[in-house]
This record gives sequence, structure tokens and C-alpha cells, in this order.
Amino acid sequence: MPTFPARAEVKSTCPYCGTGCGVSVRVDGDRTTVVGDDAHPTNAGRLCVKGSALGETVVPDGRLLYPQIRDANGLLQRHHWDETLDHVATRLTQLIEQHGRESVAWYVSGQLLTEDYYVANKLVKGFVGTANIDTNSRLCMSSAVAGHKRAFGEDIVPVAYDDLERADLIVLVGSNTAWCHPILFQRIVREKERRPDMKLVVIDPRRTATTEMADLHLPLRAGSDVALFNGLLSYLNQHGVIDAAFVEHRTHGSREALAAADASGAQLADVAATCGVDASLIAEFYRLFAIHERVVSCFSMGVNQSSSGTDKVNAIINCHLLTGRIGKPGAGPFSLTGQPNAMGGREVGGLSNMLAAHMELDSPSDRDAVQTFWRSPMIADQPGLKAVDLFDAIDQGRIKAVWIIATNPVVSLPDADKVKRALSRCELVIVSDVIEKTDTTAFAHVLLPALGWGEKDGTVTNSERCISRQRPFVEPLGEARADWWMLSQVAQRWGYAEQFAYRNAAEIFDEHARLSGWRNDGRRYFDISGLAGMDAERYDALQPLRWPQPAHGDAAAQQQAFADGRYFHDDGRARFITTAPRPPVNALSDEYPLALNTGRVRDHWHTMTRTGLAPTLAAHIAEPFVDLHAHDALTCGVADGSLARVTTRWGRLVARVRISGEMPRGTLFVPIHWSAQYASDARVGALVNPFVDPVSGEPEFKHTPARVEPFIVTWHGFALARSARPMETSTWWTRITGAQFVRYELAGRDTDTDWPSLARAALGAAADADWLEYEDRSAGTYRGALIVDDRIEACLFISKRADLPSRAWLSGLFAKDRLSEPDRIGLLVGEPLEPTDDQGPTVCSCYGIGRNRIVDGIRRQGLHTVQALGETLRCGTNCGSCVPELKVLLAQNRGLASDPVLPSI
Repeated sequence: MPTFPARAEVKSTCPYCGTGCGVSVRVDGDRTTVVGDDAHPTNAGRLCVKGSALGETVVPDGRLLYPQIRDANGLLQRHHWDETLDHVATRLTQLIEQHGRESVAWYVSGQLLTEDYYVANKLVKGFVGTANIDTNSRLCMSSAVAGHKRAFGEDIVPVAYDDLERADLIVLVGSNTAWCHPILFQRIVREKERRPDMKLVVIDPRRTATTEMADLHLPLRAGSDVALFNGLLSYLNQHGVIDAAFVEHRTHGSREALAAADASGAQLADVAATCGVDASLIAEFYRLFAIHERVVSCFSMGVNQSSSGTDKVNAIINCHLLTGRIGKPGAGPFSLTGQPNAMGGREVGGLSNMLAAHMELDSPSDRDAVQTFWRSPMIADQPGLKAVDLFDAIDQGRIKAVWIIATNPVVSLPDADKVKRALSRCELVIVSDVIEKTDTTAFAHVLLPALGWGEKDGTVTNSERCISRQRPFVEPLGEARADWWMLSQVAQRWGYAEQFAYRNAAEIFDEHARLSGWRNDGRRYFDISGLAGMDAERYDALQPLRWPQPAHGDAAAQQQAFADGRYFHDDGRARFITTAPRPPVNALSDEYPLALNTGRVRDHWHTMTRTGLAPTLAAHIAEPFVDLHAHDALTCGVADGSLARVTTRWGRLVARVRISGEMPRGTLFVPIHWSAQYASDARVGALVNPFVDPVSGEPEFKHTPARVEPFIVTWHGFALARSARPMETSTWWTRITGAQFVRYELAGRDTDTDWPSLARAALGAAADADWLEYEDRSAGTYRGALIVDDRIEACLFISKRADLPSRAWLSGLFAKDRLSEPDRIGLLVGEPLEPTDDQGPTVCSCYGIGRNRIVDGIRRQGLHTVQALGETLRCGTNCGSCVPELKVLLAQNRGLASDPVLPSI
């Protein structure tokens, strides 16, 4: 573990979701402490558990430290930066000369800082001359971008976080905000506690943690959002809830949109039938929307990730345009961004159909403006390939080289096994990453070590258009370099040293800011030219601020987008977009009768390359799971806690069955996070259908026809060890990071395993080791433990049944400096001999409070409110993400004062 000298507190920005929370970081030796930044306008000192646990991820584990090139024998070999970059520049040049500039591509990420993003797009679009550069933001926010551009003429989010506290009605559509944007959700909850008359409506097929806090939950059928909001549009029109002057003078297309909405089924009964929701619930939602002037409609992945995602976005926006509830405090449609810098990527033209500074690739005058400003020899003049199409082109051999930066498409893209096949066929795969071994780096011909969070220097922009600094607070590990530096070095080797002579991130930001004002004159809302001209010192001191920040005029007066009624189509008017409901592309069938939905869990992020390092974050949900309705589980022949195989036309996986009560019949949910580094068979991307929205190119992640069937095993087990062990030889396994240990959940189908021999070999026990062992072959039970210097080093527990000993109890043994004799006996008998504080599965990750501890507090201590639990146990008092779970436990356990607390696995 590297150590660093103690230094003053550094203010930075959290690298997870698009909320963009400010953090304060202190480093002392090998300890990194991260707390919320009290002065940041987004979070005012609060952090969710992922942000609070960031210090656990600033470690060298798994880091890619040096440039590497794969040799003729297929082995990656370390090389110097100069020869590696010479190789990259030469090979790309050769392929371009042989096959044309459209034969190369870049695939980048919303994890990049704006400065990295800017240089990548400048290099590819202005100096390679292709628009074949797309981003994983295509997978999460491109439908919102397309919807904004169709309605407003520019990709503009017209709502700020403060509007959530000004609104009288908040509608959350397709967003488990409590888990995916917890700090924003807690702002909503606190305001609702202050103003109980404020209403919260949640529209989501699942009953999630977010719905637990709602006044009204509409569990609509997947894909029926357009029908719901078209019905709302007709309802508002029928009841005269219209801002007639605004519609007449500030918009176009209302008649056509209303006619389309009426034609698609304006009657309440028709909407209810299409959405699969009781008509009374829909009527109440429509009534609430009609009577509240200050309405914010927040939408996220449940809307965007659809083959009709753009129409869903515009159906929501149409309702705000008809009522004039936009451009005003506490009112408007609000796209909740997924990644930390998806917005910054959009500012610099990160998608393959965009140019930098919100200029348009299909506009000759915009192309000329950008090319002139960049002094580039060419400019891309046609849209590049969107993410799914890009990897299809690699698979077909049309793309000969791809440079992948800060993303893991072998896990995250739909039809991910095709992505594996495509990369295996590609002539040149370059990967820039922080982590050496990912599902994607396995296919790299060239590996380039990138800076990680804490080493990077630059800016990000959050969901409300607030630009914040990410500042370095540790020295780079190994030979890691900034992504903008790598790209600039290749550009210099191609003869463009003058245009890519950047010495630091401040110079790149300055150029980005100047371009935003170039030939603008108010034509584009995105304008940060007022931030141009900062030297490195002023750039380093930059405080969070929202755009626009023009060089001329009152920036503060322009913060409320559309307040002046002016939009960014040529005529200055907004557009109603006609939308018609259409079902998901793939219908369910007898072979695949269930609809697979995918998404995030509370304490993990993307493909776990960062969160997988943090023991705190593994404590809440440790394993990949498939959540389904109890009736569907019975029909499929699977039980809660058992293993099941999920299969679609595109792939299959194995996960633990969970019957949470959250899922409607006919659906199942699998989280997106688990990769080959953390599970043997759980990449849900391999199962997702590759169909995309025809406008945005965003994939249909929320509806893939699937089936579920039992995954039969003959034994179950788990192992804990202070360091990684070769346990991945089992039929099924999941790897979990714990405090001072690594844990494996195991299962297998072999029936005649020599467990004593296998255990000693796997756990590294020599013949004379301090070894504890128990076996009952007739019962299929085995327990083995390796002790070193009276401390437990590793243990393995096997049983024919899934009800194995408490992992929490065994985890506690790894925290002991010395095992007692009762501890040793407990390892043999499979349970503690002395009373232990087995808190059970973690509910509050911020403070490590488990279910058993909370239930005990409810039953034995009379803690019958969330407030009482918080005051006594602290749970729910930091980020608040666990509050919905606390409410469920309160409802289940009130009045059971004498009941025992059940042990947990």
C-alpha cells in the first residue's frame, strides 16, 4: 500500500452518479478520508454511502500501472510510453491509409473529465476526420438528449435542484431515486417533511425503495409511458388546464400532438388497460398534475432505456409545454443524469452525432465554425456510428481499430457476448483504463494506464448544469497518465503539435470555454465564455457554478432556462412532438414468457471496478440476484435463496433467487454490476436484447423476453480468506470484498469431491499447518480452517443444503488478533459457542447497522419510528438510502417484542 504525506484538505467532486456531490478529502499515510463538502451547493455536506466509502477505493489493488503491448505470442509486455505511443500512432495511421478514416473508432465514457472528453472529440472529429466516437452515455442519457433537442432546439435541462424544493408536486418516472440519486431523494424527503402537503408520485413497474416514500405509486406496464402521458395531455386539454397564451406564442405543434394523443386512446379506461394500472390510480395522478401549478417531472433510465425512449421523453415534455409549466421556479421536466460527467460529455459533443459546444454535425455553418476555431485540416461531415452499431461494425470487420477509454463494454453493452466476439476479431484494440484486468482489457492489444479518481485534474458537470472541479490529492500510481495527455501525444505524432500543445487541464478548459462563445451571439444557450482566460491558479480555485456563464450579460439572470420564453429552434419557439404508444420491440412468448428488467442496486456502481474494492459497499447486497414475483417463482420451480438460470435469445446467467415483493407478475429484475472479476456467470448485458430507439440509438435495457429455471447443484459453500484464493474452479461462484478478507460464495455439481485435499490445496495449508477440520461424508458436510499465529487465515464451509453458518459471525473472527478456544471449537461445530453480536445482513451501510440489530431495537427497545431508530442506532441519519428499508422492518416487527431475532446468512 503506497503512503502519502499528510496534506491539507482538498475539495473535489464525487465520481459516481450525475448528482455531482462535493467532497472534502484528507490523506494521511495510507489512509484516505472522504466526507461531504459543506460548502457545495448540491449536497451541503451530505454523502450517500458510495461517496462516504470512496476512501476505501483509493488503493493500488488491481491498478494498471504501465503501458503494455501484446506480443506475437499473445502476451502483454511492458513498454515505455514513447514506444507505446509510437506504436499506437503508427498502427492507426496504417489502418487509416489501408481502409479509410471510417475504419477506426473511439468508444469513451461519462466517467471522463470534460477536458479529456474535449480532446478526444477534437482529435477524432477534427483531425482524424470521422465522427466514429461514441460514449457509454449513449446507453443511459441519449434519449433525453434527443428529446430535448426535438422540443427545445438544444440539449438543455431546464430544471435545477432547488426546483425540487420549490415544487408542490414531484413526479418520478422510471427512477429509483432513493437508490440511484440518494442525495437528491433526501432533499425531496426533507422538503416533504417540512411541507406535508407537497405530493410525490412515483411511476415505476417495480415497488422500489423510492415508492415506499410516495403518496401515489403507478406500477405501469413496461413500455407504456407514452400512453400514460398522452392520456395526461388529453386530460389536461379536456379540462382546460392550458396556458393558452404560452402555447400560442411560444410553441408549435400543439394541435398535432393533441390529435395524436386523442387518437392513441384518450379515455381513462383505454389508458388503464394499456398501462396495466387501475384507472382510479391514473385518475388521481392526472388530478394531481392538473391542480398543482409547480410540477417537476423527473425521469431517468426507466424512460430513456427503451426502443421508444425519445418519444417517452417528449410525451412528458409535451405536458409541461401545454400547461406552460416550464421556465418557472419549481416547474419543468428534469432529466436525472446517470454518470458523473454525462452532461460534460454532451457539452463537448461526446455523442457521435454531435459537435462540440452544442453545435450540430449536420449544420454546414457549425462545422465551419468548429473547424475554423480548431484550425483543423478537416471536419467530420456525417454522423458516426452509435454505440451498438459501432460494435456491430467491429464484428462485421468494417471497423479495424477501436480505442476504448474508461469503460467496460464487454459487461455494459447489450448482447455483450457479441461485443466479446467483435473485439476478439478486431485488428487493433487499444484500452485506456485504471484497472488492469477487466472483461474488456482481456481483448486489448495495447493497454494504457490512466489516472484514477484522486489523481485526475479537471471538471465535471452534473444533472443541473453545475460545473465542479475534480482535484488531485494523491500522486499517480506507476506511470499512469491523463487521458487527454495520451490523445494529445498521438496527435503530436501525427504532426498536430501546435493544436495539441496542452500543458495542463486548465489550458484545455480555457479552449473549451472560448469555443462555447465562438460565433454564438446568443444562438446557443450553452455558453461558458465568461470562464475563459483563467490561468492555472484561478482554474484550480474555480468554485461550483451553473452554466450559462457568458462573457457578456448577467449570468445569474440567465440561470432559469426559458424564463424569457425563448427556445433554440430558429424561430425561438418550443416544439410539441407527436408521439404514439408502441410496445417494446420483442414480445413475450411461450419460450420466453417473462420480461427482464435491469438496473442498479444501492451500493454498487457500473461494473464494480471501483465499488468492488470497498468492503462497506459489498455488505448490503453481496451477490448477483434475480428478483421475481412469488407466483412466477413457483411457476418456474425456483425458491427464494436458491440458484436459478436466466436465459434469453442472446445469453444466459446464474444468480441467486430473490422474492422481494417488489416485482409485478410476468417480470424479473437483474442488476447490471457483476463482471467476470466478481462472479462466474452474472453478466446481465449478455442477455439484453440489442434493439435501440430509432432516434437516440439507446438500447432497450428494460424489456428483454426471458425465462427462469432452476440451476441444480449438489452442494453449497463459502470460503473466507485474507487474500484471494483459487476458488473460481467451482461450478458457480461470487467474489465479495470484506474487511480484512475476501469471501467466495460457492456451489457445484460434482458428487464425489475429496474436500479435505481440495480445501488444504485451495486455502494453502501445508502438511504441518495449524489446521482445523470436520467432515461428515454421509451428511455432505465439511468445515476446514487454517490458523496462522493464532489468527484465522482462511476457512471453507460446505453442505448439501444452502443453510450454512452465519457469514457475519465468521467475518467477525477475521477482526480478532487471536482466536480463543471457544472460537476454534465454533469453527468445527459451525456456530459460535459464545454470544456474538451477529447484526445480520447490512441495512445501513453508512454505519454498518444490520437487520438483526434493527429488529432487536424495534422489538426489545421499543424503537417504533425511523427517528427513534436513528437517534439510538444512527441508521438512516446520513444519506438516508436505508430509510425505506427501515420503514419495512418497522411495519413487519412492531408488536413482536418477545420474538427472537432469527440468525442470518
